Amino acid sequence: MSDEDFTPKLQNLMQRVGISSFKSLSRAACVSERQILCLRRGKLKQMRVQFLLKLAEILQISLSELVTIFSTGSSDSPVMRFAVTTQHSDTDAKLLQEIADLKQEYERILLKLEQQREVLQQDFQRSSLRILESLLLFWPTAAQKARENPQLEAVKMLPLVQKPLEQLLQAWGVEAIACVGAEIPYDPQCHELLQGTALLGEIVKVCYIGYRQGETLLYRAKVSPLGFRN
Repeated sequence: MSDEDFTPKLQNLMQRVGISSFKSLSRAACVSERQILCLRRGKLKQMRVQFLLKLAEILQISLSELVTIFSTGSSDSPVMRFAVTTQHSDTDAKLLQEIADLKQEYERILLKLEQQREVLQQDFQRSSLRILESLLLFWPTAAQKARENPQLEAVKMLPLVQKPLEQLLQAWGVEAIACVGAEIPYDPQCHELLQGTALLGEIVKVCYIGYRQGETLLYRAKVSPLGFRN
């Protein structure tokens, strides 16, 4: 660990560009004061290259100059070896800056994609709510009427639920697998036995319908054999 103090050298560079305090330098370069303290103590090995690039830009010097000025120890130290490789050319510095710019652009694109995802999600929710509009508006009133009048025939309320649900499933390309009460040949690929056993093609009765979306099976239809074996 070096005891050398590079504060005067940093202050001289700051004065040349009109920066009066380390806090001002921190704000201008978007680098923490802790990183600046590392620079003042010659601890370049503890600093990220992106911070060195920002400080060099604000101080209006090249990365190689910054490394040379604030390096300490022998010429065989990792910091000095880095300084030697960049002393005569700013090619590496430019490349690192391009990488930093690409990273910034990448983060900007990610943010834009996230915003677009939120917009698409909102559009999806609004379109779904439009399909369910009659259910949302009239079902609470119908349910209240049923509570007030137990004699009200429940069958009269079914369209309020059934029609919007059918429209929503149709809009999403979701198809029902058979219907409740249907007697169909057993297919283990799309049917699930609730009880007993059944062979492929044996007639079973649908207790709960299943759903598929295109080629994707969402839920198997739950079925029972007409004469199941224990």
